[in-house]
Amino acid sequence: MIRTGIYPGTFDPITNGHIDIVARAAKLVDRLVIGVAISHGKGPTFSLEERVAIVKEETAHLTGGAEIVVQPYENLLMHFAEELGASVIIRGLRAVADFEYEFQMTAMNQQLNRQIETVFLMADPHHQAIAARLVKEIAKLGGDISSFVTPGVAARLMAKVSRA
Repeated sequence: MIRTGIYPGTFDPITNGHIDIVARAAKLVDRLVIGVAISHGKGPTFSLEERVAIVKEETAHLTGGAEIVVQPYENLLMHFAEELGASVIIRGLRAVADFEYEFQMTAMNQQLNRQIETVFLMADPHHQAIAARLVKEIAKLGGDISSFVTPGVAARLMAKVSRA
């Protein structure tokens, strides 16, 4: 039986912290689906198509035993997980504030489907301060984002914010 896990997020943009979680999660499952949420309400900087393409590019080099698939979704995460036959949801934690939010989400998800477990991976200490929204703000203000994202993501984000 193939163990499928989902790592959901907006990935606007994908950061070095996200990539670290993907690499580590790939060691835990046979198939890892990176679920790119549509997230109209968050007003993403990159379109859904751009985010999916960027995540594919930035994770293509990863090998950890798992097949890595990037797929957009707009329905309820638990419905997406059920459609994929996933048994686990992977979430990254950076700080106590993340835990409080994730704790609540996990409790709600368990009410929807008790067969799907949530696994938390602590952010690597080098990546604990990285948040995509802060990376975007630094980029918009002309700051150096090279330690937070890959060179490809930095170039795309800087091009995007310079046109805004």
